[in-house]
Parts: sequence; C-alpha cells; structure tokens
Amino acid sequence: MTTFADRAIPYYHTLTAPTNLPPGLGVMNPYQEPAVQAIVSEFYGKFYNDTTPRVFVLGINPGRFGAGVTGISFTTPQNLDRYCGIANSLLDTGPSRRPELSSRFIYQVVDAFGGAGDFYGRFFLTSLFPLALTKDGKNYNFYDDRLTTDALWPAITEAVRTQTGFGYDRRVAVCLGRKNETYLHRLNDQQGFFDRIVTLDHPRYILQYKAKSVATYLDRYITTLHDCLDAQ
Repeated sequence: MTTFADRAIPYYHTLTAPTNLPPGLGVMNPYQEPAVQAIVSEFYGKFYNDTTPRVFVLGINPGRFGAGVTGISFTTPQNLDRYCGIANSLLDTGPSRRPELSSRFIYQVVDAFGGAGDFYGRFFLTSLFPLALTKDGKNYNFYDDRLTTDALWPAITEAVRTQTGFGYDRRVAVCLGRKNETYLHRLNDQQGFFDRIVTLDHPRYILQYKAKSVATYLDRYITTLHDCLDAQ
C-alpha cells in the first residue's frame, strides 16, 4: 500500500529550484537541507501515512519565514513545534524567529478545526509554486510580474500535477487569495485538475488589513472547509 506520505516525501527531498528566473529574483530551496528533510519525513509520516484523498488548499508561493524555512506550507518553526508536535533545531536560527502573518492565521484555523491531526487528515496545504521567491530581500509572488509568471508556469503546472498524484479529491479545491484565484482558474482551465474551486481571502491579507475582523474570517474559513467535506 503506497501512502500519501510515500509519494510526498521523495518529491520534496528531490525538489530543485528553477534556473530560468528573471534577473534580480531569488528562490529559497530549504529541501536540500538535512534538517528540513528530517522535518518533511516526520511531518508527512505523522499526518499523511494513509491513502485518504485530501482536499487541496492552495496558496501562492511560500513565504521566506514559513515554508521557506521549514519546508512545510504556512508553517513557521514555532508553529511546527507548538501545533504539530514536531520539535526542530530551526527554532534556534535567526530567520526562524521572524513572525509570519499567514502562518499565524492558518494555525488559528487548524486549531479551530480540531487540531493538526484532524485538519491534515482531511486537507493538504500547498501552493501553486512550491518554493519561496524573494526580491530586494522581501517576499515576492510568482504573479507580481509577467516575466516571472511566464517563466514559472511550466513548473507550476508540473508541481500541481505531481502533488495531485499524492492522493487528492478532485471534486473541490480551496484557493487562498483573490488574485491567486485568477491563476488557479487559468491552470485548471488548461489542465482540468479540479471540478470546482472555492476561494477564501489570503491569510496575510486578513491579518494585515482586516485584523479587527479576524473572528469573522476564521468562521468563514471553518464553514468553507466543512462545506467542502460535506460536498464529497
């Protein structure tokens, strides 16, 4: 029996950065680090060691203080330890001490859903492009300029195609981010990965611009996630 974890772990352990990025753009590939490879193996072995199809929840591309450090989507070293029960040496490194708004909100969602075991037992958090992008020392999105989008589009297509092979429920996907929705729909129109896509506001947007309404957005997330499961 080949599990979700059996497929996911080798993918991340062998993930390579593209070589065709436009000038001035950086890419972070933590998956070449032994500490991150150990985290990936432990995380997927703990939460995905089965053949249950997951509902995909897709962001844009990782941030440099979340998956750019840990290799786990929307997960800082602190949240990996606190919510997932995975102690890690990354807690002692400088960049890991920086907060990431997206991770903070996502783990409020995970906690409200019932905890990491319940959440990851039904959902797979990932991104259209699996590696963190940087420009001028800041996070950068694959859609922030057309040259980058065009350069990465084949890699994005292949990343989503490969990850659906881990074991996914094609009937619905959750898109994080209103602008991201445009690109996920374009991808889906080309490739037919999902029957239906529902969109939620991006976690960073919520905490950066709608902090007073976090409870409302949290309820919206939980309701949407349960609706996706009920529709199965």
